[in-house]
Amino acid sequence: MEERSGSITFNGNPVTLLGPELKVGDKAPDFQVVDTDLKPVTLADFKGKTKIICTVPSLDTPVCDCEARRLNKEAAQLASTIVVLTFSMDLPFAQKRWCGTAVIDRITTLSDYQEHSFGLAYGVLIKELRLLSRSIFVVDTDDTIRYIQHVSEITAEPDYAAAFEAAREPQIAVKQVPMDGVCGGY
Repeated sequence: MEERSGSITFNGNPVTLLGPELKVGDKAPDFQVVDTDLKPVTLADFKGKTKIICTVPSLDTPVCDCEARRLNKEAAQLASTIVVLTFSMDLPFAQKRWCGTAVIDRITTLSDYQEHSFGLAYGVLIKELRLLSRSIFVVDTDDTIRYIQHVSEITAEPDYAAAFEAAREPQIAVKQVPMDGVCGGY
């Protein structure tokens, strides 16, 4: 298993990512995760759609909560051909509870807790924490990666505007964003 150390930090401390470093232009790897009803979900379930794929450590933390709520709000402005998927290691029951409490109705939350299939395939599983790093991938209708953003400090928010722009006009772009989060926490 490939390991990449020091490319991101958690509270200023370097952590190790497991899995390959994907590049723009790569075919999006398949995965098997579960939805909030414990049903298996794979990349093929979103065939023909542009996918904004967001990974967060846990929806029950301040920055992740803020990010998912913002994504849900922004998703309301997107064409029906674009889906927003948020992956975490949270149990599906916790995701379902959180979505109900937060009134999340525009994004799909998916859990990678069983096999770590998504985290390992996309290179975003944090070895030391067994959580997913904060990243965004935009995958086009042909399942080609068109945009990648790895937030260098896990407690910071991503560059939302750049991700949504890439989804609206799929173009080759790569961005790694060291930003200060406005929500605080992780």
